[in-house]
Amino acid sequence: MNKSNDTKRLLSLDALRGFDMLFIMGLSGLIVNLAALFPDCATAEWLASQMKHVAWDGFAHHDTIFPLFLFIAGVSFPFSLLKQREAGMSNRDIVAKIIRRAVVLILLGVLYNGFFKMQFETLRFPSVLGRIGIAWACAALLTLYLKPKVRAIICTVILVGYSLLLTIPAPDAIGVEVWTKQGNIAGYIDRMLMPNHILWRGIMDPEGLLSNLTAVVTAMLGIFTGEYLLNSSHSGKRKAATMAISAVILLVTALIWNYFQPINKTLWSSAFVLAAGAYSLTMLALFYYIIDVQGYRRWCYIFKVVGVNSITIYLAQRFISFGDISRYFTAGLASHLPDGWGAVLISVGYIVSCWLLLYFLDRKGVYLKV
Repeated sequence: MNKSNDTKRLLSLDALRGFDMLFIMGLSGLIVNLAALFPDCATAEWLASQMKHVAWDGFAHHDTIFPLFLFIAGVSFPFSLLKQREAGMSNRDIVAKIIRRAVVLILLGVLYNGFFKMQFETLRFPSVLGRIGIAWACAALLTLYLKPKVRAIICTVILVGYSLLLTIPAPDAIGVEVWTKQGNIAGYIDRMLMPNHILWRGIMDPEGLLSNLTAVVTAMLGIFTGEYLLNSSHSGKRKAATMAISAVILLVTALIWNYFQPINKTLWSSAFVLAAGAYSLTMLALFYYIIDVQGYRRWCYIFKVVGVNSITIYLAQRFISFGDISRYFTAGLASHLPDGWGAVLISVGYIVSCWLLLYFLDRKGVYLKV
């Protein structure tokens, strides 16, 4: 694929984003319900276990959803930046746009957390959307003003520095080990600065303040990948191979780092950044090769519809009861099905309800752009 084609929007990015979001809009629940049909099957049991976050240390597929989304946001930025510069936008205009997007995402995160309940004394401040806004914006601003080598050094310093910070015990958790929910320094900062505005009161927030540092690296890994796809003269096949090889290197590094500090999504540990980066690069290499290199595009429309309106469906599920919609149309038939299959049907109905909304919006050309 030549550079002129690469400057266009990569369909593989929209498709991969849609694939990622499908797990948020019901695919995880469907897989769990399907696995329940085979209670004596070890494979089914393992698959179901992958559809939920690990309790603390470790890595399951469900732990990849958030970092993959942030990684994709990073990949998209170099393409967006090129278009903005071709349109004659100054760095000042671009900075204003970056900051505005970050602020909107933070505010949408607060809205998602229940702003209109008017319980401001306990309203949760951190959020998934807020982290995306903060981490992506920081990575984008660094990209705007610094060369790749300088940014790579900064990312390395962040990963090493964060690991060192996590060796400091929480001052208010005497007798508790450092690498625990109660004993880590990230949780201490959350408890001190916003004690009544975190998800796990008296403990920490999974999208807390300190771990935004390493989330910036996740976004930056995506930006590095996007710059490579945009600027490299390599063939599409070689780009896909390079991403796959890079994923292996990241995975090996993550596993080595895991011996010293575990892979941990809640803390967004340095090992987690590398492990999630390995998964993200692998999936992008696969989607990019199939869709943008080999040109097999028709099959991915089901994902693309979700990918181009990903934030829409994330927010919509907070305000629209797709479960009730699904049960309205499927509960009657589900009640006549054998045990377990009714739950499968209702899960399918949930996904279809979400997807049809996004399909309607796509046909009308309506997209929520932040």
